[in-house]
Amino acid sequence: MSEKVQSGRIYYTSLYRHGVDEKRRVQIPAKWRPADGTCEFTLIVWQKGPYGPCLRALPAEQMDRLLKTIDAMPNEDPRKTVLKRVIGSHSEQVVVDRAGRICLPESMAREAGIDQEVLLVGLLDRFEIWSPARYAAVEAADKVLLADAMKLLE
Repeated sequence: MSEKVQSGRIYYTSLYRHGVDEKRRVQIPAKWRPADGTCEFTLIVWQKGPYGPCLRALPAEQMDRLLKTIDAMPNEDPRKTVLKRVIGSHSEQVVVDRAGRICLPESMAREAGIDQEVLLVGLLDRFEIWSPARYAAVEAADKVLLADAMKLLE
């Protein structure tokens, strides 16, 4: 029995390359969807440094955690409102259809440089949707930082 079935948790692991159809629908891996078939994600246009934005897909519990983190910030901190405004205006809830796909909103896909193909990149508790060209640059930068990052796990 898989860990997903035993624990009921979904871990967003691995890397998947999928085509984007004419309606901007993208297949979500079966292991990233709950067994009962009901699944909603919040897509956020996520700024990723000099590489350009990607789409970050947050399951409901991660979206709740993000909102709690922002709400815990002091109200007098102007960054709190900036985060709420930018994330709120650059995000959209999408539902996985019966065929296991989500539809990428046109403006979000355009901003993330997504056209005919995407890479779905697992981040353990959420995932990102990248244009393959942009992700190649991110992957190269990640490799440079990997040895130092692994020290955090020792």
